[in-house]
Amino acid sequence: MEYLEKEVGVRVKFIPLVNYAATVEALAAGKIDLVWYGGFTHVQARIRTNGRAVPLVMRRRDLNFKTKFITAINSGIRSLKDLRGKTFAFGSVSSTSGHLMPRFFLKGAGIVPEKDFAKFSFSGSHDATAKWVEAGKVQAGAINEAVWNKLVQSGKVNPKKVRVFFTTPGYVDYNWTARGDLPRETLTRLAGAFLKLSAINPEHRKILALQRAEGYVLALPGDFKGIESAAREAGLLKKMPTQ
Repeated sequence: MEYLEKEVGVRVKFIPLVNYAATVEALAAGKIDLVWYGGFTHVQARIRTNGRAVPLVMRRRDLNFKTKFITAINSGIRSLKDLRGKTFAFGSVSSTSGHLMPRFFLKGAGIVPEKDFAKFSFSGSHDATAKWVEAGKVQAGAINEAVWNKLVQSGKVNPKKVRVFFTTPGYVDYNWTARGDLPRETLTRLAGAFLKLSAINPEHRKILALQRAEGYVLALPGDFKGIESAAREAGLLKKMPTQ
């Protein structure tokens, strides 16, 4: 907040909201101006606001984001097709890496959750998915690659109990989304503030570390066409008109 106030020249206020759906409605109502979104929720926000939600910047890592499919060490699951008849956990319903893209790649392997899983659930978060698999609550799950790596490195998940059996191809994901009807100068300064962040600068390094970012790049609406196509193919945007 302090950094953006200095760089953009406007007062910045943090407004915590309980879930992605609440942020989409708040953005559409003009109650918030800038939101940290996953790719799927960005698409939902853009459609909900008739194109007035615009992606500003994304971390470099979000140009090639991935999902890990995990299972217990001795489960015998070796491929996506082996998930037929098993219990499975997604993360949040609105998560790109925890639901939309896992569902997309499952469909590519001929697996439709509603028909082919013995049961599937939404854990609500990537961390919870890992814990569910480790505890045997479900036989497999899908988790954000960055979170998986962090959980393993911090010892919060035991790699002797849980293993990765499939990693998806890369896709575009998280981004900072702004209200497109903000003054053009404000949007330019906001984007510039993120692009200016450099790990060489000690103060900038602290900010980058908060989002596990090496740096930021510009994000464009066209970057998310693949995410929108995957969401429509999965039936998750059925009630939303094509923009």
